[in-house]
Amino acid sequence: MTEVKEKVVYEKSRALTDTQTHFCPGCTHGIIHKLVAECVEELGVDSKTIGVAPVGCAAPSTAYWNFDMTLADHGRAPAQATGIKRVLPDKIVFTYQGDGDLASIGTNEIVQAAHRGENITVVFVNNAIYGMTGGQMAPTSLIGQVTTTSPSGRDEATAGKPLKVSEMLATIDGAKYVERVAVNKPGNIRKAKAAIKKAFQYQIDGKGFSFVEVLSTCSTNWGMTPVESLTWLEENMIPYYPLGKIKED
Repeated sequence: MTEVKEKVVYEKSRALTDTQTHFCPGCTHGIIHKLVAECVEELGVDSKTIGVAPVGCAAPSTAYWNFDMTLADHGRAPAQATGIKRVLPDKIVFTYQGDGDLASIGTNEIVQAAHRGENITVVFVNNAIYGMTGGQMAPTSLIGQVTTTSPSGRDEATAGKPLKVSEMLATIDGAKYVERVAVNKPGNIRKAKAAIKKAFQYQIDGKGFSFVEVLSTCSTNWGMTPVESLTWLEENMIPYYPLGKIKED
């Protein structure tokens, strides 16, 4: 009888801990965490990676990655990452930020980091709402989107249009790589991993500021089932926030 040898086709990245996730059912933060971990491991830099997470759903990231992490005040992750990278230039430094953090109180921080051309990588999770802090309208919330602070839906006349952060940063000379991806289905997840890996490679090569926006879900605050939230992202977010490379120097 022929002996059948088992072959490992997939295993958890060593850059991930065994901590059980705290994220809500249907939240895609966990997918993005996995992609970041796989990218730094495959690039061989997980032992010298330092992540900076701010306030909000990103804060507990410190428990999930098996490399050094630090917490920043709300919106200040790019400034903190800048300091770490300048003091420890041989380290791979990245920020992991939500839209309520990066696109609101942290807007100036991210713009100035890009303007200076800091050699850091930014993973920007855009779920079009404030997640952990109560489901308020974010700068990225869509027109008509119902939130706790826009119960009748976002009104363009009073709140303006949703902020397209990637397009804004792409106009800055210091930003060298900017791409928008999504993690709502397998094909998009594969593209998201490729973009995140490329952003880290830009830093490894010393090319400067790299930025990946990841369209994500927030089933709880959107008031939807996990499946409904994936569909809503596809039908509503992607048309306004088109996927693809926006800048590549």
